Order: sequence, then structure tokens, then C-alpha cells
Amino acid sequence: MTETIYLDNNATTRVAPEVLDAMKPFLDELYFNPSSVYEAARTPRDAVSKARKTVAQSLGARSDEILFTGCATESNNTAIFGTIAANPGRRHIITTGVEHPAVFEVAGELRRRGFEVDFVPVDRSGRLDMGAYVRALRPDTLLVSAMHANNETGAVFPVADIARIAKETDPSVVVHTDATQTAGKLPLDLRNDLKHIDLLSLSGHKLHAPKGIGALFVRRGTPCRPFMLGGHQEDGRRAGTENVAFIVGLARALELAGEHHEQDEQRIRSLRDRLEAALSKAIPYSEVNGGEVKRLSNTLNLAIHFIEGEGMLYQLSAEGICASSGSACTSGSLEPSHVLRAMSVPFTAVHGSIRFSLSRYTTEAEIDRVIEVFPPIVNNLRRLSPFWDAKTSAPRPEAEPLMHQTEMPG
Repeated sequence: MTETIYLDNNATTRVAPEVLDAMKPFLDELYFNPSSVYEAARTPRDAVSKARKTVAQSLGARSDEILFTGCATESNNTAIFGTIAANPGRRHIITTGVEHPAVFEVAGELRRRGFEVDFVPVDRSGRLDMGAYVRALRPDTLLVSAMHANNETGAVFPVADIARIAKETDPSVVVHTDATQTAGKLPLDLRNDLKHIDLLSLSGHKLHAPKGIGALFVRRGTPCRPFMLGGHQEDGRRAGTENVAFIVGLARALELAGEHHEQDEQRIRSLRDRLEAALSKAIPYSEVNGGEVKRLSNTLNLAIHFIEGEGMLYQLSAEGICASSGSACTSGSLEPSHVLRAMSVPFTAVHGSIRFSLSRYTTEAEIDRVIEVFPPIVNNLRRLSPFWDAKTSAPRPEAEPLMHQTEMPG
């Protein structure tokens, strides 16, 4: 059996052994409901309290500002719908054109409900148009929601500046950031650098905790109504029995990320850069999406002209290599990524973009294997493309002008 090489860590990560060890007692003998009043429930209740403090410290927040959720999607929905419910007098929202579906689709739904929503554009490199953002701010703006880093390209947004500008324009504007891709990868300091952020979402399974646990930072004084009703848990802010083991796992994962950040950052960036340089050299007519802006050190999104991403993924899978063509939440769709379309990636490459995302468990040998097998996969698929001349190993003359067009002519 082919050994799996996992390079889809922006979709999900393996659970760290240390995290699993921290969780096990609460899946076994310490299974009690932490909200119960009997003595046996004290240990899991104390574990939740300790975990909340750990998560808060990792973010530069207070314990009472941390709300545990089921995932980042729930955190994002809570942030947006909770803010709307608490501020019925305003109906203008600003977000970006490249958000994760957990924000992007919510914004679309709000527009259908009659809210005014501005989607701030990005340029070809994925850089946010800050001029357009400033122009979008209005006296009736309720909420600004901008991701910290893009899940497909790794492009990092200047959320500290975004929040500061919003607050300078109107202190009552609520600012939310989806930090799902940056928690555990970049320092997050909500008391200093990110002091103007009101709401911040994260998810455990992006940082070596299990799937099914997330958190939402809600700054003291931020108007935000509960999104899930039916219980008193989380100080009345989120109904549902606390997922003790997973909460403990999230806290341990954030501890590990803090302990190993500098070492992991340097090693992962080195591996990513080696992969990027080798593939860019070996594969003509390819380009790095987001390569000209600050990116997460673990992310490489490579646009490869004249082939389909689906074919690349299937052939990589046959070699035991896991990668992605975009967000895992939309992987069943045949539509091109809304992120790459917002970046005006040419139509000859928008279907042929592939994402490799690394983790602390990625090895040099795994990167070497991808460098070995991926260029031949591209060559084989291009031979089947109507835009490619197999004899010259180059685009057909009539196809070359199409490399700069974002839509199919005609």
C-alpha cells in the first residue's frame, strides 16, 4: 500500500499525540457533564475553566471573552448573526470578495434578506484594495468582517489596519476577523496589535486539535446576541453541553503551537519554498497565486495553465499524495474557486490551480516525492489538452493569447 503524503493541512490537520493524550481522560473515566452539580463533575468543569484560560492567554484575551463553539463556521455565523441581532438599526455590512464560504455565503444570504453588503475586491496577487475598503465605510455600517489569511492562497490581510480604520471612522462599527488559518501559525495579540478587533473566530482542526471544536473571542462590551439557544452553558451565550475533551484538546494544541512556533515556522517555510522553487522551475506556464504578497509559510497555491485541477488531484491521489484545488468546503463543486476568480486568474489556469499546505509533520522526503512525481503528472495531462501541442511541449499558438483572459471568449 502506498504511504500517504498529506499536504492538505489548510483543510484539516492530524491530531497531535500530545493533544490526544490530554483528551483521553475526558473520553473515559472523566465523562461527567461539567454543568452538573455533583462532586464528580468538578474535574471536567475545572478542566473547561483551565482550557478557557489557556485559550485566552494564547490570544492575549480575558477568560470571559472566550466562547467555545463547535467549529469556525459556527463561530463566524455567531459573530455575524449575533451582531446583527444586537444592532437592528443598521443594515450595512462590509466583507471581502475572497472570504471562506462560512462568511462569504452568509454575506450572500444577508444580501438576499435585504441587507446592503459590500465585497471589497483584491488584485491579481490577492492583495486587498484598501482604498475601496475605506470608500465602502458609511455612517450606517454595522459590521466589517475580513479574514486574517486566505485559506486557498495563504495571503495575509492587514486586519489590524482594517480594524483601526473602521474604529477611527466610527467606534461603534463592529469588526470581526476569521482567524481560522492563522491561529497557531501567526502570533495573535488582541491586547496590542489586534486591539481594535471585536470578534475573532478559530477552529481546532486547523492546528492539530480534533474536528468539532472552535472558539469565538468576543471583546467585553461588544454587542452580540447568542446564536444557539436552549441552555445556560457558556455563561448563557451558547447553548449545548460542553464538549470537554475537545475543549481540552484545543487548549493543548494552542499551547503546543506557542511552544514550537518559531521552530515550526522556519522549517515549514523552508520546505514550502523548496517545493515552490522546484515545481516552478520544472513546470512551464505556471505561476504562484498570491506569490507577491505576505503569505502563510505553509501554503503554496500553484496555477498551472491548460489542465484541470481534478485530473491532477486524482493522479496525485494514486501516488498517495493528498492536496487540494481550493476550499474543502466547496470541493464537490465544479465551479472555479470564487477566490481565484476574484483575483482575475486567467480562465486557462483557474480550473488548474492546486494547493499544497504543509504542517509540522511534513518531512523533507515527502516534499522530495512530490517534486519527483508532480511534473510528470502535469506533462501527461497537458498532452490531453486541446490548448497544448505535445510535439513542441508548448501551448498551441492560438492558445497563448488566452492565458491573459479571465473569461472564455465568445
